[in-house]
Amino acid sequence: MSGRREIQTLCKENVAGGKGKLIMKHLLGPAELKDKCGMYASVTIEVGATLGYHEHHGEAEAYYILSGEGLYSDNGTPTPVKPGDVLYCADGTGHGLENTGSEPLVFMALIIKE
Repeated sequence: MSGRREIQTLCKENVAGGKGKLIMKHLLGPAELKDKCGMYASVTIEVGATLGYHEHHGEAEAYYILSGEGLYSDNGTPTPVKPGDVLYCADGTGHGLENTGSEPLVFMALIIKE
């Protein structure tokens, strides 16, 4: 089905062992992703919150930072991030993200099945 669709919005706490609240807006669902991607979503990390460090197996994930500032953990190596940054976590590697700024950290997330 093409055309406009409703966005599923979820509020989650302590994702992947992180702290605080994340808001996930799933822009496409399983019917559209057709088992090629695990997720396509806009994610907001509240001020002071984190998306805990986690590994990907059988899939990869890309982030595109839209607004806010943070500290990205690339296999345990901290990297500052800002709007316009693209981050990629390959299959078999891990990552996490902390909001270090004074406003929500917003990014697009795409999980690609390997």
